[in-house]
Amino acid sequence: MEQASAAAVIDARGIVTGWSEGARTLTGYPAEEAVGRSVAALLAEPPAATSVAALAGPVVLRHRDGSPLPLRVRACAVLGADGAPDGYVLTVEPSSGPSPALAEQAFQQASMSLSVFDTQQRYLRLNDVACRVMGVPEDVLIGRFFPESVEDAEHSRTFLRNLRLVAETGRPVRYNSWAGAPALNREHAWSIEMWPLRDSSGELTAVALAAFDSTEQYLARQRLALLNEAATCIGTTLDVVRTAEELVELLVPRYADFASVDLLEWVLGADEPQTDLDDRIVLRRVAHGSATEGTPEAAMHLSEADVYPPFSPPARALRSGRPVMSQAGEPDFVRWVAERNARSPAARSYRKGVHSMIAVPLRARGITLGVAVGVRMAHPDDYAADDAVLAEELASRAAVCIDNARRFARERSTALALQHSLLPRDLPGQAAVEVAHRYRPSGSLAGIGGDWFDVIPLSGSRVALVVGDVVGHGIASSATMGRLCTAVRTLADVDLPPDELLTHLDDLVTHLASDDTGDEVAELGATCLYAVYDPVSRRLTLAAAGHPPPALVLPDGTASLVPMTAGPPLGVGGLPFEAVELELPEGAVVALYTDGLIEDRDRDVDHATAELCRALTASAESLDALCDSVLKAVMPEEPSDDVALLLARTRALGGDRVATWDIEPDPARVAGARQAATDQLASWGLEEEAFVTELVVSELVTNAIRYGQPPIQLRLIRDRALICEVSDGSSTSPHLRRAHAYDEGGRGLLLVAQLTQRWGSRQTGSGKTIWAEQPLPPE
Repeated sequence: MEQASAAAVIDARGIVTGWSEGARTLTGYPAEEAVGRSVAALLAEPPAATSVAALAGPVVLRHRDGSPLPLRVRACAVLGADGAPDGYVLTVEPSSGPSPALAEQAFQQASMSLSVFDTQQRYLRLNDVACRVMGVPEDVLIGRFFPESVEDAEHSRTFLRNLRLVAETGRPVRYNSWAGAPALNREHAWSIEMWPLRDSSGELTAVALAAFDSTEQYLARQRLALLNEAATCIGTTLDVVRTAEELVELLVPRYADFASVDLLEWVLGADEPQTDLDDRIVLRRVAHGSATEGTPEAAMHLSEADVYPPFSPPARALRSGRPVMSQAGEPDFVRWVAERNARSPAARSYRKGVHSMIAVPLRARGITLGVAVGVRMAHPDDYAADDAVLAEELASRAAVCIDNARRFARERSTALALQHSLLPRDLPGQAAVEVAHRYRPSGSLAGIGGDWFDVIPLSGSRVALVVGDVVGHGIASSATMGRLCTAVRTLADVDLPPDELLTHLDDLVTHLASDDTGDEVAELGATCLYAVYDPVSRRLTLAAAGHPPPALVLPDGTASLVPMTAGPPLGVGGLPFEAVELELPEGAVVALYTDGLIEDRDRDVDHATAELCRALTASAESLDALCDSVLKAVMPEEPSDDVALLLARTRALGGDRVATWDIEPDPARVAGARQAATDQLASWGLEEEAFVTELVVSELVTNAIRYGQPPIQLRLIRDRALICEVSDGSSTSPHLRRAHAYDEGGRGLLLVAQLTQRWGSRQTGSGKTIWAEQPLPPE
């Protein structure tokens, strides 16, 4: 109302005898409280004079809530029969600023809850919003102590403590609260501000309060916080199941009282992505979580498959590619629940408290992987459009992480299968060394590396021990490892010394690097250690290309690294490789390994090498047991690279198994060589092998005398096979060819090849050696 409509009638004694509705609106006093009172009692400040006429002009009234109310009053005398003033009509002069009635309207119609309390925390005023929040009209609350009007004891204590703090200190308070209210069916977020009210003298008379319902802003911040948390807590590992569990842990209980992640079956295997969905979709549960016991499907076993009919929310979400929300009472929701309860009432019975559900498809890179489901029971709100947007964003992030984990698992299994197919399964039989080996693939996110090893039998009962490492991870690294392994075996058949073999291997890698195929070796490099052990001379010859040196354990129990100079990694080119030769006692153990065994970001290489040497000297029942104990003692707990370990215990072929003769370059000496070989076979008890051996000795010695150069030497070795070797000083190697019908020569080597198990030649430091092997029955 306008200020001009506020009027009061005062008699000559200063007693209020009349009170308008405008006066009630302006001052807060109803007529029954104002009429009969002295006008002086309504003033906040005494007038300058005691007469009623002195009230004309500026005065300060006291509002019913205790606040001062400055006004300009006009007094109009009411004359009696004698012409003397019998009373006065007081009206408020209109002011140039907003009227008190306008301020009252602003208070009542404010969009936030406004309240005024006295210093004893009793209600003085409430606006319309505050009354709606409390659920009762203003006159019910006026004069009541605040804690008597609410049931939330914790919220009441906080609220009351702040009211008293303002009343005692006179300082405003601002805080945020998450609490309910009598007229609200759920808790809301409130931004509350309290401030003191003072009269004209500065005395604190009341506490005013404004409470803004910031629930929507609060929930928006919660959704944003959930998205930010998802970026850090989902996808911490490249494991499909763990990633699904991380999504469930994020959703429960903040977003859902129960959540689950079901994936299509092909996601958990090595099958190709499935693009078409059948009418009844089969999903496999990989993760679920519940805020309380007894929630829907909480009894369902993980990894259990379930069929979802087309009308079910998960199936609809998978087919549409969009979130599907269902509320209790909707036909499809009721139908699906009934069908599931009928199929398995004990394990999958839905509780009556379920009132809302959302199903969100998990899609990544255009491929559907599965569905995430959220169910609300204790949470009071049904899923709404904002919840669907949030769920879609969370599901999108989780789906990408699940797909990354699926791809990693598939590539890892492929690389591991390729690695295992290329590594030797059963090492070939040979008498030079006893071997044991271990291979441990990397458990890091980088994937399977290119570590490999091999044991290659050579001529003359010798054996080659090889270990290598293609730096890098994945299928490309494993494929490159296979190429290098094959190349080493091919070069080993040529019987090259270790340094020459690495030179040829380096040339091969350089050639691969120059190909347009962009071989992995060119980008990442490779290392290799190649060693040859001769059980007759007990000599170990080895060379390395960027590879760590092997460890050597002598029979007396001492262990140390083999002193050697490692050449550059393969593919660098232009630099030589140096060979080292050692004479070993029988029973020495040579340990070849890749750098993953001793190198790690948090380890000192020298310390790890010392641990390796100590571990190799520990007592063990067998070489296999020693392998296990070395890995346990030396290998990092979580190796970031593959680990390959090859242990070889040396054996020796004594003089009783080797016979050697120097042959003069005279054809007449061939018969003597045959006889010497026959006599030696007789002493070994191998008379049955004499006929073939005589032919082989005759042919090889004759060729050495006719086409070779002195010195000429014949050697017989009794090993798992009978080996006949003829050495001469010429570097020219023979080759097998078929003689024509009228050729007088050329049939000798063809005869040797047909009579023996295998034959060949190798270069030596002083010429060449031609050898042939005959199988022997097991001893």
